[in-house]
Amino acid sequence: MSDDGTRTLSFGFREVREDEKQQLVNAVFSQVAARYDEMNDLMSAGLHRLWKDDFVAALQVPKRAPFHVLDLAGGTGDIAFRILRRGGDATRVSLADISFDMLNEGRRRAQAESDPARLDFTTANAEALPFAANSFDAVTIAFGIRNVPHIEVALREALRVLKPGGRFQCLEFSRLAIPGLERLYDAYSFTVIPAVGKVVTGDGGPYRYLVESIRRFPSQERFAEMIRAAGFERVGYRNFSGGVVAMHWGWKI
Repeated sequence: MSDDGTRTLSFGFREVREDEKQQLVNAVFSQVAARYDEMNDLMSAGLHRLWKDDFVAALQVPKRAPFHVLDLAGGTGDIAFRILRRGGDATRVSLADISFDMLNEGRRRAQAESDPARLDFTTANAEALPFAANSFDAVTIAFGIRNVPHIEVALREALRVLKPGGRFQCLEFSRLAIPGLERLYDAYSFTVIPAVGKVVTGDGGPYRYLVESIRRFPSQERFAEMIRAAGFERVGYRNFSGGVVAMHWGWKI
């Protein structure tokens, strides 16, 4: 809350007016969309590919049965394409993202995919999804939930659109579980990543925000509590790379 009583939300380490955050987040992803995948490789030394592979493997997409996934903040399609490759002819993915520029990158990449008919794109806000209740077998979101202004609202929306028995699965940067590495990790994050971003994209500012947003995101246990509070059951999480990233899940019972 600001001094004048206006409600505020965190935008990295800054506090901004509640009604400004989504616009600021959109501007960040508009700036980085064209080089987003390249920067992911550089920032993680390619580890993001392994994290995403493990994340999608955990979905256990069936080869023959119909399976419809909503991939939130799906952007350039990294998760969606992996799901389609693991599934069969009856697997479908609806990719939703609030960023028009990120969706355009996803559509461009989809032209090279063998079966684009199994993938559709929707411009959508995770806090107000334009889908009917009980529509999807799974809802996924990878490296996007921390950019949503009201995370608790997005979690409730994910629960609403899931079919009973459906699974919510989230991949997100998290808190290190290895003592003593925080200082090294911070030095890399706040020095190297913005510098690389400036070289690759011409502006390190968006990457400083992305690093700061990681530090403001709840711990593994706190985020698991938020998933439970939204109404999910059988909630759990698993750390990747010592807690640099965590996979969270919950079921609609």
